[in-house]
Amino acid sequence: MSSLRYTIRRNPVTALISNLLLIYVLFTLCRLIFLIVNWGLYAETLTFGHAVSLFAAGIIFDTSAILYTNALVIAAMLFPLHWKEHAAFYRVVRWIYVICNSVAIYANLIDCVYFAFTGKRTTTSVFAEFSHEGMGSMAKIMGEQFLANWYLVVLAFGLSWLLWRLFVSPITPLSSRKRNAVTDKPVNTLEAHQEAGGRTSGTSLFLYYICQTIALTVTVPLSVAGMRGGFTTAVRPITISNANQYVNVPAETGIVLNTPFSIYRTLSKKPMIVPNYMSDAEAAQYFSPIHEANDSVAFQPKNVVVIILESFSKQHMGYYNPTLRGGAYRKFTPFIDSLITHGAMTWQYSYANGRKSIEGMPSTLSSLPNYIEPLFLTPASLNSMSGLARELGENEGYQTAFFHGAQNGSMGFQAFARATGFQQYFGRTEYNQDSNYNGDDDFDGTWAVWDEEFLQFYSDRMSEMKQPFMTAVFTASSHTPYALPERYKGVFPKGEEQLEESMAYTDHALRLFFAKARRQPWFQNTLFVITADHTSRQIDPFYTTSLGYYCVPIIFYAPSDTTLHGYDMQRVVEQVDIMPTVLGYLHYDHPYLAFGKDMLNTPAEETFALHWVPESNGYEFVKGNYALEFDGNKVTAAYRFRTDSVLRDNVLTTMPKDTLQQMTKQMKSVIQQYMQRMTTDKLTIKK
Repeated sequence: MSSLRYTIRRNPVTALISNLLLIYVLFTLCRLIFLIVNWGLYAETLTFGHAVSLFAAGIIFDTSAILYTNALVIAAMLFPLHWKEHAAFYRVVRWIYVICNSVAIYANLIDCVYFAFTGKRTTTSVFAEFSHEGMGSMAKIMGEQFLANWYLVVLAFGLSWLLWRLFVSPITPLSSRKRNAVTDKPVNTLEAHQEAGGRTSGTSLFLYYICQTIALTVTVPLSVAGMRGGFTTAVRPITISNANQYVNVPAETGIVLNTPFSIYRTLSKKPMIVPNYMSDAEAAQYFSPIHEANDSVAFQPKNVVVIILESFSKQHMGYYNPTLRGGAYRKFTPFIDSLITHGAMTWQYSYANGRKSIEGMPSTLSSLPNYIEPLFLTPASLNSMSGLARELGENEGYQTAFFHGAQNGSMGFQAFARATGFQQYFGRTEYNQDSNYNGDDDFDGTWAVWDEEFLQFYSDRMSEMKQPFMTAVFTASSHTPYALPERYKGVFPKGEEQLEESMAYTDHALRLFFAKARRQPWFQNTLFVITADHTSRQIDPFYTTSLGYYCVPIIFYAPSDTTLHGYDMQRVVEQVDIMPTVLGYLHYDHPYLAFGKDMLNTPAEETFALHWVPESNGYEFVKGNYALEFDGNKVTAAYRFRTDSVLRDNVLTTMPKDTLQQMTKQMKSVIQQYMQRMTTDKLTIKK
């Protein structure tokens, strides 16, 4: 029995597993120490049961960090080359293992102290923060911290010693090998092979390569899945923002995350640099994200339903393009076109704030735009944030819920929803639990539940909610590969783009949703907001400009309000305007932070849109009659976008100088305040 245990322990695969399990134990120990050191931050709210759930969630992030840290060790121990089975080779592997994992553990222990100052796990932004400190200053700071926290320094070296002492190698020195009592040969076949001078039978060598190759083949996809945080294509690689879906308050992300993971996930992200365009006082003169409570009308507790349509570019919608290509686009969205025509409000110049789904959600629901990097993927994703759900839920008693028919956790939506105040989340898991629907039979095979079924489910769940409520749903069917349910193949019109047929299907799903919603008692007391997360593939010249790539619909519809309708052709609006417009419409009487304006009450000449254009690595600012291109330092071009729809004529040198100066100042003010608030965690108003 002892020989069997010895053989199992010295097998390369089980040796590797033993070494990785040790790192899991040490990461968990570091998490426990982190909690003890920072107990004052959690003592009043953290229960034992919730702490256990946070530790369990932490294993997901530990897995990713551990696999990244030990990628070289995994490859070295499993790569099928028999000549590596020598004690000298594993001495090198041992050093790599100890050094890499010691650095990871030291980073975790350092954050036990540093977290109290920053409120979040350390990311690569720390290198930018200390880049201007001299070596002398850094040495002094580190020396003082080492002395003040000597017990963590001692613990760090002790854990490094454990890594060295408990490392399991498939090969052991000659003097300590277990030997068969009858044959006097090593129990481990690889050690016997080494003692024989590398000579072994062809059969043994063949079996060695087969076993090692199988082990490596199985380990590679498992490691990739562990690094990404999941297997399916519908799940983005997890990032630091995903920690939000497991916590009740932002500070708890420090328990869920680990520092190596936070650093790995922000390695390729550009740090948010706060520009010094002007003084804070001057910046506030041109723009302020603080919306004060100054409404004398009593709050109107209407339900709020926000529908975010996947990839619904304006180009493919008939209402906005009645004559384009002979009216060809009228056939793809007949229901939405009819809704606008017979009682909704929309805008001609309406723009997205980003080009990805993870950029559209914060802009639409929290009035937080995307500049340079998606908020989801930056260290700022751990900031305290508000949004429609938090403002209405905490201050007006609304019940709030977010709906997305994809796998729970997909795209980081669940994490963001929880971080911004949504009390409930309904995903594919909750859909499958509803006996009134067909579960995975309604799954599109790639991304999510079909839009028709999921929107019906959405209506059902809202009918169970207490009014007033605020909900949001993110559709999915109008996404590559643009598949349709079998029963609808050949039913909807096809266009020049494959997307257009799936848009027609989603439009039909919306028709059925509203048909059902109209029969519900909450319908007449509801404000519906319909927009898109971003545009899709564009064809026509107007839509292929830098500005055209951001043209998305923004539609407000209140069944009981006959005054909320029309087509505004003067104001320039964007997704971040949705939140302040909704709150203004409800006569919300609390101060809040938002980077948008009230689209219904702001004078047309004061409205604007600002978005980041990745192709030019700069900004585009639209206001009045002009669209400016800005590289972060200077304005490089200006266009009269209302009359020059394809942005052909650069009028930078001929436009009025005072207009250019005013627009440039306001644009710089918005950028500066956004970056400043992102980097200093000031995205909410302290109440």
